Amino acid sequence: MNFHCLAEVQRAWNAGEITIEQLVDHYLLTISSKNPEINAFLEVFSHDAIEKAREIDQKKKSGQKTGRLAGMVIAIKDNICFAGHRVSASSKILENYTSVYSSTVVSRLIAEDAIIIGRTNCDEFAMGSSNENSAFGPVKNPIDPSRVPGGSSGGSVAAVAAHMCLAALGSDTGGSIRQPAAFCGLVGLKPTYGRVSRYGLLAYGSSFDQIGPITHSLEDAGLILEIMAGKDPLDATSSSAPVEAYGSVKKITGKKIAVLEVVMDNPAIQPSVMEAYKSTIKKLEEEGNEITTVHFPYLDFLVPVYYVLTTAEASSNLSRYDGIHYGYRSKAATDLESTYLKSRSEGFGKEVKRRIMLGTFVLSSGYYDAYYTKAQKVRRLVKEATDKIFENSDFILVPSTPGTAFKFGQNSNDPITMYLEDLFTVQANITGHPSVSVPVAQDPQGLPIGMQLMAPAFSEKSMLEMASSIMNY
Repeated sequence: MNFHCLAEVQRAWNAGEITIEQLVDHYLLTISSKNPEINAFLEVFSHDAIEKAREIDQKKKSGQKTGRLAGMVIAIKDNICFAGHRVSASSKILENYTSVYSSTVVSRLIAEDAIIIGRTNCDEFAMGSSNENSAFGPVKNPIDPSRVPGGSSGGSVAAVAAHMCLAALGSDTGGSIRQPAAFCGLVGLKPTYGRVSRYGLLAYGSSFDQIGPITHSLEDAGLILEIMAGKDPLDATSSSAPVEAYGSVKKITGKKIAVLEVVMDNPAIQPSVMEAYKSTIKKLEEEGNEITTVHFPYLDFLVPVYYVLTTAEASSNLSRYDGIHYGYRSKAATDLESTYLKSRSEGFGKEVKRRIMLGTFVLSSGYYDAYYTKAQKVRRLVKEATDKIFENSDFILVPSTPGTAFKFGQNSNDPITMYLEDLFTVQANITGHPSVSVPVAQDPQGLPIGMQLMAPAFSEKSMLEMASSIMNY
């Protein structure tokens, strides 16, 4: 019963071959079997999922109209709020915290009869590229458990890859959906900034974060986006741009696709990834698309700009977790100062503390202009350069990651090497453009290789349609 898309589920359901309750039972059994090793789920909402499944089955039985996502069993990353359920951002500082409201995305999915089956492990406060930074243990890659699934949405991706659910939601600040999707052979979609409401998402970098779907198929990714997207009065940064029929994916051709000169034969790229990249370019040309090599001088500046700006925003966003307002409070605290100091020191993990310290440094009075202001200026240059490419091209094609999934501990003692895992994904977050990673090949060890398309703002529909030309199902 390992379905790969919602259409398959609904066909079987409408034919009377399965009930939604049986489907949920199947996923619950799979979770109980696989999760002890993979560690993708922090909590499974068994009772809620079964009750919702029975409700959907009863709707059908009584002739009532069911939602467009009936049969979509979906997991949510542990930084997305769901009323009455715990949300911790995989951090000790928020352990056992119960959300008092639901995020807009969760509310919209449930309204269309999606079933939320549980919350998934992630790098603490979405800070990481390997899912080794969770306070509740690392997530393992279902394809090879000796390797990382990618991060920070590693739990969401691993849950889908291991067929513990049909789809999942992640958050993408610098590639946290697309990078793990590439490592695990799935579709990972980061929408245009503002396309999807951030209300109910625990913030890391507010001007970078976007919620997006992780699926086996482009159609499912598009449909989930279609239902989540649109203006939200609870999020001032959400866009009122019209929502297209993203779930209807038809192959297109005859487009202009830019490849970056600096990426071709880049020594940082694993040979098997470079081979897959060139094969993808050749395939696109053979199908009638025009490939143009363009000059982009800012590749080496993307990761530094990203980390200066996101850590600055993180140091501000995470200041609320102080042992007083809410969250973990140290038992060793004796006064106001020790409450702040000990609660935050004990509650936050090493990587989160590193980024808070870096963010506080770049925002300090003596260094604000030298780092934060300069990074904002470079961000503007990157945005202008990217928009200029889109004046003459419909899409930009780059590898999703420099290499395939690496082994646990391989990069954990070298933060800079780990940060460079985001080399090709951060551009879309810096500029706010939409981007999607799709599986295209495997390396000699059988590990998935992902390719990434980036498109002009609010061009998700055409981007998904072009992605269907390169995705290796």
